[in-house]
Amino acid sequence: MDVARLLPDLASELNISPRQIAAVAKLLEEGCTIPFIARYRKEAHGNLDEVQIAAIQERLAYHQELEARREAILSSIIQQGKLTDDLKAAILACKTRTALEDLYLPYRPKRRTRASMARERGLEPLADLFLAQGQEDPQAAAAPFVDPAKEVPDAAAALKGARDIVAERVAEDAEVRGFARDWFAKHGILRAEVSDPPPAQPTKYEQYYDFEESVAEIPSHRYFAIKRGETEGVLRVSLRVDAEPVLAKALERFALREASPWADELRLAAQDGLRRLLTPSIELDIAVELKQRADAEAVEVFAENLRHLLLQAPLGERPVVGVDPGIRTGCKCVALDATGKFLQNATIYPSQGPSAEVAAAVELMKLVAKCHPAAIAVGNGTAGRETERFVRQTLRRMGDEETLVVSVSESGASVYSASEVAREEFPDLDLTVRGAISIGRRLQDPLAELVKIDPKAIGVGQYQHDVSQTLLATKLDEVVVSCVNRVGVELNTASAPLLTRVSGIGPALAKRIVEYRNEHGAFAERGDLLRVPGLGAKTFEQCAGFLRIRESKNPLDRSAVHPERYALVRRMAEDAGLPLERLVGNDAAIAKIRPERYEGDDVGALTLRDILDELRKPGRDPRATFEPPAFREDVCAIEDVRPGMTLEGIVTNVTAFGAFVDIGVHQDGLVHVSELANHYVRDPASVVKTGDRLTVRVLDVDLARRRISLTARTDRKGGGRPTPSRGPRRGPASPRPPRGGFSNNPFANL
Repeated sequence: MDVARLLPDLASELNISPRQIAAVAKLLEEGCTIPFIARYRKEAHGNLDEVQIAAIQERLAYHQELEARREAILSSIIQQGKLTDDLKAAILACKTRTALEDLYLPYRPKRRTRASMARERGLEPLADLFLAQGQEDPQAAAAPFVDPAKEVPDAAAALKGARDIVAERVAEDAEVRGFARDWFAKHGILRAEVSDPPPAQPTKYEQYYDFEESVAEIPSHRYFAIKRGETEGVLRVSLRVDAEPVLAKALERFALREASPWADELRLAAQDGLRRLLTPSIELDIAVELKQRADAEAVEVFAENLRHLLLQAPLGERPVVGVDPGIRTGCKCVALDATGKFLQNATIYPSQGPSAEVAAAVELMKLVAKCHPAAIAVGNGTAGRETERFVRQTLRRMGDEETLVVSVSESGASVYSASEVAREEFPDLDLTVRGAISIGRRLQDPLAELVKIDPKAIGVGQYQHDVSQTLLATKLDEVVVSCVNRVGVELNTASAPLLTRVSGIGPALAKRIVEYRNEHGAFAERGDLLRVPGLGAKTFEQCAGFLRIRESKNPLDRSAVHPERYALVRRMAEDAGLPLERLVGNDAAIAKIRPERYEGDDVGALTLRDILDELRKPGRDPRATFEPPAFREDVCAIEDVRPGMTLEGIVTNVTAFGAFVDIGVHQDGLVHVSELANHYVRDPASVVKTGDRLTVRVLDVDLARRRISLTARTDRKGGGRPTPSRGPRRGPASPRPPRGGFSNNPFANL
């Protein structure tokens, strides 16, 4: 693919200079990963971030596929002997897949149609007369084509067959299709109505029983809600549009002459082609475009939520006890050392009567006294809040005021417990014990533990099962890789799933690294990685900077300084008159370094700034400092929640319509977008992020539907029912239909 030819268009589309795009394309072609390019090749591309680099990669992949399709189409038309110079020029000029397919449509092999059967009956010359718009009488011109043996019994049948051919030509004309697609996209209205007969019981789709909104303006969450209502048989959905301009464009394109005797025939053919052939195709295109747009918006919400979830503040390397709450089967408790190593487990039954509660307290006291945890992580599932309260009371009886008790999300823990990864880690442990280990480790390091779980199982975002699963998986995987490489990975303790996400390392190589570590012991320095079978110089280049070895004698192995810059840093230390060990972390000495002295062909100000920042705080964790959530102990279940209560919660999910907040009960409450702030909020993600602490007030509790409505606004007085959604019943850009309304078929009035 000729990247140079694409640079002007890509630069305009992405608002990135051609030089930067060319540099990124070259690095990608050389096998470099996005995290590596963003972190260690800033001079080459001019300090682009990961999002910009990923956008370049995506567009390059799109154009590569476009070029492949262009070649296939040209080859097909050449084989048919129908390629003209004008057609070839038009195909080569196409910049989108849609435009390319529109040009190819008349030449695409297709099943037999009314038009193809008319051609078989020899009626194509008569169709050409339609388009010539001459002065001969249509009936007289059709007479020579009458042939009962070819199923053309009279002139009317001949004209009808010719109209079928013209209708297909109109519907397959690239210019007409392009105009129609653009018109439908800009002026189409998505209409939702309640099914007939309507549901007997109330449904969650009642706001869409009489609803319409502009195709161009409808947000992803409303689109998905309407389509789900249609799938469940509650709603009927249609696309409505004033189609007169499309017909006018078609007649203009095919040079209708009102004075010609053929004018009515051409108009009839055009109307038929638009109604029967073009409209269904364009409606399908618009539906696909709407779905793709909604997918993209929803996936971005997933990605942003996952990013903040993975980058939650870790408790750090401190021993913990993990508790997986249970009622009938008891609470599974596990002790983990500071590195997350499993030590022992116990099962307690605090909810099965007074004697069982006493025995459970004694067992928990023994575990705490023996393992001395810094914190006890309690899963937030069934009986989670009750178990958390029991643990706090037990610690108070012990006189323990230092051990933290923290509620930890269980989302995806059961998926991990039954996974191959968990079976490999703990082949002899029960599923529930594995779940308790996961809960404890999530508190120590959320990122290291959550990477073992399919991101889709964590449950952030909106309409997870309605979006493109391929797009979702790809995007979420990008986020996981980005977060892992941003934080860095301790080489000697990282699990294979965590190593898999490191730049340049895949699943097979991650397993080999762990196997080598188990066989030969801990890695003493980064260079030892080159001894791992299958890990060559290119892979080492891509991964080394993101791996840490805390026990290495070389202090740079504990930092994000890439091994390719070790010699440069040693030069800095020599110039400063200090051993390398005394330079690292020495703010005063680093402040005296003049970075311009070390600039070269491949090392510029950007890289030197990163190196000096890293030398000041080697191996620093970019995540925030851990602070435990402060849930009210008297609020454990939805029945304890009352309108007017002020509570502290943790944001668990941010969607296009608001934020869900864990206030310490089994159901997350919803802060609608209109309740997130005193001022107008268009995008909830601009106000709150997953993992944020949020002080909220309870507006309403719907026990029947198990729903809690919350507000974060400070200009409200007391509780009460929330204000209704501020979104209009009709989309803001949706014009009202003309008097009398639209037919479901946009061409019915033509």
